[in-house]
Amino acid sequence: MREQKPIKAPDSRKCLSLQYSYYEEPGSGIMQIKLEKLQVADSEALRQFEMKNRSFFEKTVPGRGDAYYKQEVFEQLHLNLLTEQGTGDAVFYLMKNEEGSIVGRLNLIDMDKTNETGHIGYRVGQNYIGQGIASQAVQLLLEAAPDLNIRQIQAKTTETNLASQKVLEKSGFSQVEEMDEEIDFNGEQVKFVHYIWEG
Repeated sequence: MREQKPIKAPDSRKCLSLQYSYYEEPGSGIMQIKLEKLQVADSEALRQFEMKNRSFFEKTVPGRGDAYYKQEVFEQLHLNLLTEQGTGDAVFYLMKNEEGSIVGRLNLIDMDKTNETGHIGYRVGQNYIGQGIASQAVQLLLEAAPDLNIRQIQAKTTETNLASQKVLEKSGFSQVEEMDEEIDFNGEQVKFVHYIWEG
């Protein structure tokens, strides 16, 4: 049986206020992760992560173009994210394994302090899929939502991204509608599915 034990994060400047420690039976395939807030020093490691997983990510989300991966462009975009994070309008997290390597990303954006709402997005590297990482990361964020003054989180994913839908539903999100908005993705017209979580 799996035991989940919430513990205080050692450094609130970098991590969520709560983390889960996962104790798994051998062969369970679950990797223990932590979420760390995006820092200036993460720029190059994050760029390498994005480049390594570019073709994999572009199978499920629209591509960002070649310029995005150029060092000088990426560094400026990285600083832009940190500026936005500094305003309190968004929080950008890196999923890291026990060795400190980046295995995924999780963002909470469009944070509305008046209505206590935000929008979640996440992605996990190709070498780490199927290990429960996305579900862990979303759970960590939901546990921290009260500390972020967030009571409702919205998410959307494409109708063809069944893995992302599964993570959201497993995490307690409810599907509210299939949006009429369509995008041209890899030559096909794809619709979005909208989800909401309320704490």
